[in-house]
Amino acid sequence: MRGRHETPEERADRRWTELVQEIRVAQTGVQILFGFLLTVVFTPRFVELSDADRSLYVTTIVLAAAATGALIGPVSFHRIVAGRRIKPQTVQWASRLIFLGLVLLLATMVSALLLVLRVASDDGFVPWLVTGVAAWYLLAWFVLPLWARHRYTTRD
Repeated sequence: MRGRHETPEERADRRWTELVQEIRVAQTGVQILFGFLLTVVFTPRFVELSDADRSLYVTTIVLAAAATGALIGPVSFHRIVAGRRIKPQTVQWASRLIFLGLVLLLATMVSALLLVLRVASDDGFVPWLVTGVAAWYLLAWFVLPLWARHRYTTRD
């Protein structure tokens, strides 16, 4: 017999602990990024941005807010349903929120990178550079884990 010998409740507890460890990294990153983005509008240089760059800033800040909400959501979800004996379902919903938060974080980081590089340089290589970084994020965050999941696991 493969796998762990644990009850559904033990499995939910273990998976919840793993999710909490994972979410700490993503939450911290998105909160720091969101905090810095919130201050940009108060800098003297903000008024010099073109309309396109201001629109890109607004898009970036909304994406960061959405990512923050998705990545903090599991904490609130757990707090509201704690003690209701639905930890397996809580783990499922928290996992979905974290995945959505990671997708939104990827979009936030790509958008923020595009904004910063557009302001820092007006060279034509900026979209190509940002595309390369986005491809790297996709590879590291989603493609490699999905490949490993497909390659090394079976459907149980």
